[in-house]
Amino acid sequence: MAKADTGLHSLIFDLGWPSYQQYPIERWQQGQRSTETDYIAEEVPISLIYNGVPHVVMLATPTNLEDFALGFSFTEGIIQHPNELLSVKVYHRSNGIEIQLKIPEQRFSCMTDKGRNLTGRTGCGLCGASTLQQAIRTPGDIQNDLLLDASDLTESLNAIKQYQKINGLTGAVHAAAWISPNEHTYLVREDVGRHNALDKLIGALMSQRKNPSQGFALVTSRASYEMVQKTAFAGISILAAISAPTGLAIRLAEQVGLTLIGFARNNNHVIYTHHHRLTHKTVTL
Repeated sequence: MAKADTGLHSLIFDLGWPSYQQYPIERWQQGQRSTETDYIAEEVPISLIYNGVPHVVMLATPTNLEDFALGFSFTEGIIQHPNELLSVKVYHRSNGIEIQLKIPEQRFSCMTDKGRNLTGRTGCGLCGASTLQQAIRTPGDIQNDLLLDASDLTESLNAIKQYQKINGLTGAVHAAAWISPNEHTYLVREDVGRHNALDKLIGALMSQRKNPSQGFALVTSRASYEMVQKTAFAGISILAAISAPTGLAIRLAEQVGLTLIGFARNNNHVIYTHHHRLTHKTVTL
């Protein structure tokens, strides 16, 4: 049995705000009507406040918020190392959640010119970026050459379903998973926003002091530009998505040396860049 960390300590409820609730519904199936209750995912406004100054408000699932704060701060370039996040305090308000973050003054002075004091919507990865330079940040080249057998990818696709607790109830949230094939370790985070789920995952990797290069990332969404960007900044060399990539994502993956895989489902997949990291026991031309 694979080892897994799904963040169950805060999976269902962080104090104050639920990640899902039950609602009465009217269901129609094959012309037949029934009334019942259904589990509905919640999205909550979450304000990230650095050194007392509001930076951005994201709509997100209110779980694993410390992981989210750390991952977002790192992948957005606000901090360069996890130790630079000096403190994280979460406050549940009547109209949302505030996360108060303390970072070194030199990092704070660098971010005050970014002008990202805007709302980040649920499906938004680059919302609030005020300049092209801020939005299109290029990670350094990926140095590691983790090899992944296609059978491990297929196994992982099947395995992470059991860790998607919120999605299993609501069918409305994405998962981002980090899998170490050698250690058979799964680390999974969920969120209504695909990029939020990935930030939570990267934050969890950092807080648990895992080596990102020893595993690959798997997301239950499309592979858009910011997903490749965040994965590369974390030092993960392989990103597999169950849906399609975008052209900008492919070009960035090619540039930085990341293996990008799309349409990973039902024992199938498409390799878009740096195919040498994925091995196949049977090759069909």
